[in-house]
Parts: sequence; C-alpha cells; structure tokens
Amino acid sequence: MSLVGQVFPEISAMAYVEGKVEEINLGNYKKSWKLIYFYPGDFTFVCPTELAELAGKKCDFDELKVDVFVISVDSPYVHKAWDDAELSKMTAFKFPYPMISDQDGKIGKSFEVYDEKSKVNLRGAFIIDPDDVIQAITILASPVGRSAAEIIRQIQALQYSRENNEVCPASWKPGEKALVPGADLVGSVYHYWKMGTISDEGA
Repeated sequence: MSLVGQVFPEISAMAYVEGKVEEINLGNYKKSWKLIYFYPGDFTFVCPTELAELAGKKCDFDELKVDVFVISVDSPYVHKAWDDAELSKMTAFKFPYPMISDQDGKIGKSFEVYDEKSKVNLRGAFIIDPDDVIQAITILASPVGRSAAEIIRQIQALQYSRENNEVCPASWKPGEKALVPGADLVGSVYHYWKMGTISDEGA
C-alpha cells in the first residue's frame, strides 16, 4: 500500500543539529510542511552532492516554510565528522538541517526505503503537509542523485493546490495558471494542452 495519503510514521531519534548531538522528535514540528530526506550514507559519492545542493536551497525552503530533515544509517558523531570534513567545505557553512541517525534502519523500514541487502536507506524524499499527511514520495536507487529544484517545485505545486483548490498540470511552476476541476473541464483539457494555453488562460 502506498504511503501517499497516510499520516507519516513517528520519528524520534538522535541527531546532529547545529553543532550538537541531541534527540529530535518530529512530533514537535506539527502544523508545518516537512521534507524527510533519506540518503544511503555519509562519506559516500553521490550523497554529498545531494546534501550540498539541499543546503544551497535553504532560502527556498525557508520561504516555503518547510522544515527539512535528512536521515541515514550513520551515527550522529559520523554526521558531525562528515560535516566538518566535507559538507561544510561544499556549502561554505555548517550543514543547516538536522541530520538524523537511523543506525538500526527502523525509521527507513517504517517509510519503506530501507534496503535489507545493503543495510542502508534508499534515496527517498517525502513531502509532508501541515496535517502530517504524506503528499509526495520520490525514491531512487543509490547510484542516481535527486534534484532539489524538482522537490521544491513539487512543494510549491502542493501548497498552491491546497490553498486554491485547483490542480496543477505537468511541470507547473508558480505564476502559471492551474486548472479548476469541474464537469465543464472533463474532455476539455485537450484544448488547453494542444493550444498551449494552460499557463496563459487556466480553466
């Protein structure tokens, strides 16, 4: 069963947060948009590029009022060592989001991204709304990195749809028109798509 539409599993674990190792409970982040970002491991190859890109988009996530959390099977002390040795050099500042430790894979299993064979979490990104409901899931195999820009676009579309009761067509971006569901739109999307007027006219 897909986790989309389900309340996200509870997360309470040790984490490396702003230079400190402490317990973090996502139950304390109610009523906010959240991005839960799983990655295979510290001191690997694709992961530092993903997290550096994610850190570079902090202003975008802040503007959207999204709390970001990253999770791997590494201990919080390895998170700190990695941030000191590599991540901070790729971002010119300390990594800005809580780095949660999932050493036994329990969190990854609850989100269905833990790979029993490799004993690491796959590249899973979960967008969660203020009602704590999972609205979007992206899962990639370990060799391929994700796009932070696409995740941000998805959040923008989900927020717009939630606030305006409209639906966002393929590749929708802020400033473009969306579609208003209704009987008069049934069988008529073709008109907007073919004429290239979805972004110009809406519905």
